[in-house]
Amino acid sequence: MFPGADAYDIALDVDEEAVDRLLDVTPADVGPAPALTFSRNVFVPLTTACRYTCTYCTYYDVPGQASLMSPAAVEDVLRTGADAGCTEALFTFGDKPDARYEAIHDQLDEWGHDSILDYLFEVCELALDVGLLPHSNPGDLTEAEFERLREVNASMGVMLETTADVDAHAGSRRKTPGQRLNTIRAAGRAGVPFTTGLLVGIGETWRDRAESLLAIRDFHERYGHVQEVIVQNVVPNERSSFERPSVETMRRVVSMARVALPDEVSVQVPPNLSPTSDLVDCGVDDLGGVSPVTDDYINPDYSWPALRELEDLADGAGVPLRERLPVYERFLDEGGWVSDRIRDAIGAETDAGARYRACLSDEPVT
Repeated sequence: MFPGADAYDIALDVDEEAVDRLLDVTPADVGPAPALTFSRNVFVPLTTACRYTCTYCTYYDVPGQASLMSPAAVEDVLRTGADAGCTEALFTFGDKPDARYEAIHDQLDEWGHDSILDYLFEVCELALDVGLLPHSNPGDLTEAEFERLREVNASMGVMLETTADVDAHAGSRRKTPGQRLNTIRAAGRAGVPFTTGLLVGIGETWRDRAESLLAIRDFHERYGHVQEVIVQNVVPNERSSFERPSVETMRRVVSMARVALPDEVSVQVPPNLSPTSDLVDCGVDDLGGVSPVTDDYINPDYSWPALRELEDLADGAGVPLRERLPVYERFLDEGGWVSDRIRDAIGAETDAGARYRACLSDEPVT
């Protein structure tokens, strides 16, 4: 049983034979994907407040220093992204920030919101009005919260990171694998196209990595909602003493992910953090959201590559590069996965609608 799983009534049986098979996987067991995809996004860090204090994270600010973007500031960033041809608005913030930060709670109250999730709903509506499809990473949520937010989100996500109890999550305000597993399950029950992933190098073992991938696969087999799994290496920063994992380590973990996951689930590596050119032959088929106009606010020391660099990366791998939407096409084809508001936005006879449909290889959504 994974740490914290009992508190959420999560039953995931670890198949030791499956773990052992994954531990035997090497890059020789996989090959390059037929194409690489990416999403053109604008990054909106709604607030730097977070109830957790993970030791590798530079994103959060302590109470008294954390900021909250105003509606006007959010709109300005969104319009800049739409003008630059983006299709995705990536909203991110720390977990339940208004539960710990009195100033954030008071500011939300002044703006007429009961919670940060109420505010998120409003700015997601604003993104749709501006001409961007929201993809939100708001931390741990309940099924009811997902059901509400799916109305205005094309997809959502949260990193599992690891199913292990690691010192990187130490402290009085720590997240547990049980919390994250509960969130992934809740997204599946609510029918939300979902992104999750592993954070490699925060103290987990090889067996932990295999078990984490199998846990994600288990939930996807139950609910069919996982669209991509990120394999992200930890990077050095002002708060972190963790060493960047070696290229050989990342090649092996990426290969394990490709073998563990069903074909329809993409394996993603972030091109601003990973040795991507050394990983594409290990089954990588997606490069995630890349912004032409905003920084990676979670990893501010690591800038996004330009589109030309992505094209060069794909050319070097001998595969085509294709732009995608924040929601994968199969979720549009299957029906029932996205709300009417999202489907209507994609099918609208507007500049934004045309931009969305240009990222689809099949017939436009109507």
